[in-house]
Amino acid sequence: MEINLSDFEKVEMRVGTIVDIFDFPEARKPAYQLTIDFGLTIGILKSSAQITKRYTKEMLIGRQIIAVINFPKKQIGKFMSECLLLGVIGQDGNVILLAPDFRIENGLAVS
Repeated sequence: MEINLSDFEKVEMRVGTIVDIFDFPEARKPAYQLTIDFGLTIGILKSSAQITKRYTKEMLIGRQIIAVINFPKKQIGKFMSECLLLGVIGQDGNVILLAPDFRIENGLAVS
């Protein structure tokens, strides 16, 4: 399915830094609960991600990621997910997170 540029421009992808992470034992599949700092303008958002097979909590703290921040919030059990981390599904079925090559300011837009 093709989309046009105006459709793509509606998706608000931003850079954020993971500042806190917790196990999410209530999730159907192994997952983490993440707290992500998107800078002063956007603030702190939370997300759930099924990335436990490839990433440890220690690997993720302080790591910059790219996420979609303008999807509707999603209730996952007792947890409210406010953004969607972006990643690629590897050949082994595990997610590889998308991230900037260099450390940049939180909240910058992907274009």
